[in-house]
Amino acid sequence: WINRWFVIPMFDFLSQRIASFGWIILIMTIVIKLIIFPLTYKSYQSSAKMRVLKPEMDALNEKYPRQEDAMKKQQAVMELYQKAGVSPMSGCLPMLIQLPVLWAMFRFFPASIELRQQKFLWADDLSAYDSIWDFGVNVPLLGDHLSLFALLMALTMFFYSKMTASQMSDDPNMAGMKFMSLYLMPIMMFFICNNLSAALSYYYLLSNIIT
Repeated sequence: WINRWFVIPMFDFLSQRIASFGWIILIMTIVIKLIIFPLTYKSYQSSAKMRVLKPEMDALNEKYPRQEDAMKKQQAVMELYQKAGVSPMSGCLPMLIQLPVLWAMFRFFPASIELRQQKFLWADDLSAYDSIWDFGVNVPLLGDHLSLFALLMALTMFFYSKMTASQMSDDPNMAGMKFMSLYLMPIMMFFICNNLSAALSYYYLLSNIIT
């Protein structure tokens, strides 16, 4: 329903007035970001507070290093959160809010016949992958080529994850979440998008940069 009632009408409106589909995707990305911004602003604000609280969180980890003190540390952490008006799960909210939009774009761009044979920058066809290196052999999971838009998208996701990971506590219990957001998600998204349309990877790239 997001594509039917919002994305497709906006795409058709812009394509009647702008010749370059690269510029159309850029405008669509900005519009979508502006629409969801009121929903994500408080979450970003809470994430900023978490960054400020990080030294105090690390101090609590040093104060309660033993496993036997886990309950005391948890109580101290919750008191710190309550004092600062922070929700530890608020950092996940922006991603949850954007998931339906991300999925809508995932369905929209590969299926848009208007993008066939449309060139933008180094991509000869926005409906197909933008190969900058053909391997000549099929690599498991990756395919037989390297898509530059997919690679740039993964790199921007990595750098954004690195920014957000720096505000996480050094608690060993958070190590798995840090690894997943910093390395696993960018690598997984690269392997997925490497064989999909350049327009999709380009949209995700712009979305990461704006975020």
